Amino acid sequence: MTRATDPTAFPTPLVLAGAGKMGAALLRGWLAGGLDPAAVTVVDPQPAPEIAGLCAERALRLNPHADGPAGALVLGIKPQVLDAAAPALSPWIGPDTLVVSILAGKTIADLKRRLPAARAVVRAMPNLPASIGRGATGAVGSPEVGPQARAGAERLLASSGLVAWLDDEALIDAVTAVSGSGPAYVFLLAEALAEAGVAAGLPPDLSAQLARATIAGAGALLDADTREAGQLRRDVTSPGGTTAAALAVLMREGAVPDLMREAVAAAKRRAGELSG
Repeated sequence: MTRATDPTAFPTPLVLAGAGKMGAALLRGWLAGGLDPAAVTVVDPQPAPEIAGLCAERALRLNPHADGPAGALVLGIKPQVLDAAAPALSPWIGPDTLVVSILAGKTIADLKRRLPAARAVVRAMPNLPASIGRGATGAVGSPEVGPQARAGAERLLASSGLVAWLDDEALIDAVTAVSGSGPAYVFLLAEALAEAGVAAGLPPDLSAQLARATIAGAGALLDADTREAGQLRRDVTSPGGTTAAALAVLMREGAVPDLMREAVAAAKRRAGELSG
């Protein structure tokens, strides 16, 4: 395998360690984005049948012995198995290897302690919509991550959606609380809206269908429209109308905004505890 020199190309040879839900989503994004299958190695001692099938179908190397440092090593393993996996992963790391970690709760310092050969390390926090290419990922690099390494990490992570770079690793906990956990907040809203529809007299299936389509449509509009969320909310709210009546309840004494601040603060606090 040859090493990529174009800073806009995927860094290769590329090793994916851990092809679980998020690792598999990244892998599919890379292949869809034109990455040469011959440049990819998947390391997973118990690959899911669909991953084993994908590797066979696209001629990806699966669980070979390390045959030299990778251009990039992407860590998609479970955080709790890092210590056990580190000795087997170390041979893939050379002085020029870019290490990209999506391990929740593992700091750059943690990774460097377990993988002493690692120099340029990017810590990233993707979220569940990355599995359909609509994710939001916060990323931060160690001091050794220069422009070319950052471009390589961007190429790897952008296959799953938006990538937002942070100047301070401490902000990862806030990213976790907002975008990492955020999809669950939206799913809860869909549940609550559907239940409220049933309480208002709609059949359960119809209410769930309407709630799901409404939230999906509103999200698509928010993505497509350049106006801020607050402006969109104001534009859809006619004075004295039905939406205004509902929002008067949701925003009574700051109910929803205050609850959201409290929820994000709790998630951020817990993220810090897990990283400690």
